[in-house]
Amino acid sequence: MGRLQHLDRKQKRQRRRIRILKKISGTAERPRLVVYKSRKYIYVQAVDDTTGSTLACASSLEPGVRQGLTTSGKHVAVAEKIGLLVSERLLQKGVRAVVFDRGGYIYHGRVKAVAEGARKGGLQF
Repeated sequence: MGRLQHLDRKQKRQRRRIRILKKISGTAERPRLVVYKSRKYIYVQAVDDTTGSTLACASSLEPGVRQGLTTSGKHVAVAEKIGLLVSERLLQKGVRAVVFDRGGYIYHGRVKAVAEGARKGGLQF
């Protein structure tokens, strides 16, 4: 019974994700900032959908992010740091505005922290 609930939850998220992707698209001037979170880590990348390329990425697996933090990779402070890091990398490439893709996740907790960190870093969305 528990396994079926897990599959239903994944399927619901995939449906939300597809519904969101129908409405938004990233360009070179305004890439799509995609968030993916696992139980342990969080990953963010800026994608140009016209060419299918990744402009910048950051994750909580990077040694620079994990260093100096006493919490594990799933903490909200780490997610905010990831947002700052990806915004830094995009600003170096001349990108100032992005389209935020929450990946079907609820805009709460770690996903919200990534967005706030990116805004603090200077990105507009």
